[in-house]
Amino acid sequence: MGEVLVTGGSGFFGGILKRELLARGYSVTNLDIVPDPDRHAALNIVQGDLRDAALLDSLFGSRRFDAVFHCAAMLAHGSMDEKLLWTSNVDGTRQLAEASRKYRVGKFVFTSSNCLWGKNLGHPVREDEAPAPVEIYGRSKLAGEQALAEFTNDFDVTILRCPTIIGGGRLGLLAILFEFIQEGKTVWVVGSGSNRYQFIYANDLAAACIMAAQSSGSNTFHVGSDNVQSLREIYEAVIEHAGSRSRVRSLPKGPTLAAMQLAHLLKVSPMGPYHYKMIAEDFVFDTSKIKERLGWRPTLTNAEMLIEAYDYYAQRRAEIESRQDVSAHRRAAPMGVIRLVKWLS
Repeated sequence: MGEVLVTGGSGFFGGILKRELLARGYSVTNLDIVPDPDRHAALNIVQGDLRDAALLDSLFGSRRFDAVFHCAAMLAHGSMDEKLLWTSNVDGTRQLAEASRKYRVGKFVFTSSNCLWGKNLGHPVREDEAPAPVEIYGRSKLAGEQALAEFTNDFDVTILRCPTIIGGGRLGLLAILFEFIQEGKTVWVVGSGSNRYQFIYANDLAAACIMAAQSSGSNTFHVGSDNVQSLREIYEAVIEHAGSRSRVRSLPKGPTLAAMQLAHLLKVSPMGPYHYKMIAEDFVFDTSKIKERLGWRPTLTNAEMLIEAYDYYAQRRAEIESRQDVSAHRRAAPMGVIRLVKWLS
C-alpha cells in the first residue's frame, strides 16, 4: 500500500495514526472537518465533511487510495445535536464505503467502540457476543458496523472495537480528572473503585490498524490493554507520579449514579448514559483473537498510558485551555456541574 486515506486525522487518535503512517513511508490524505496543524511532504490535507458526497467523489477520483482508515466520529459530549451525531457517524460511514466501492479501494479499517455495550457482562467480552448499546454514540457505532457489513464482498473490512483511547494528547473528560489532580483536589470514585475498566494505548491501536490493513479478508477484532488494574489503583498511580496532594475517596454508588442521571437529564453534566452506567462497573475485552490472528500485543498498562496523558496535560495546561476549533478529544470537556464537585473537594 502506498497511498491511504485517514478520516479524522486532525483529531487525537487519527493524528497519531496519520503520523505513524507517514513515518512508515505512506502517502496520507487527511479528511477532517477541523483544520490539521501538521505539515509533511507526503501529507495531503482536505478540510471537509464526510457527508458531502460530491467532495468524496472528487477526492477519490483524484487519488488512488489503497486503504481507508475511518477514525472520524462525532462524540456525544462533543455535540448535543443527536441528528448531527447520527448523520456524521452513520451516513458519513456509508458514503465513505460507497466511494471506496466505486473507486475500488482494497482495504477499509473502521475504529469502533466498547460503547456497543452498556453493562458489565461479568467476563471479558468476545467479538461474537451481541452488542447492546445504551446511548446514541454506541448505537451510531453499531449502525456504522452494520452498514459496512454490506460492503464485505467489495473490499476487506476490518472493524477494531476499542475501549477508551489514552496517550499523550488525549483530553476530553480526562482533562477534568487531570485538573483535579494538578490542583490537589479529591479524586472521587463511585463505590469502592475496585472495578477494572480497560483502556487502549493510542500507539498500540495505531499498530493494530496498520496490521489490519496489511492482513487479508474481513474481520472484527477487540483490542485493549493487558493486566487491567482497578480505577482506584490507576488514579493513585497518577497522583503519586504527579506528586499531588490529591487522595482517592469513594462516593456511595446508588445515590451518586442517580445524581449523575439527573444531571444528564438537566443537561448540566458532560457525562452521558454510558458513563453513569459503567463508571462503577468492570468492562474488559477479550483480545485473544487479534493476538492469535495478527500477532498484535499491547505495550502499556492503563496506569502507564494515563501517566503519559497526564504529563502532556500538565506541561501544556494554559495552551490547552485556549484551544479552539479542534476535535473533542484534543480539548478539555466542559465541566458543568462537576465544577461544583471540584469546589467541594
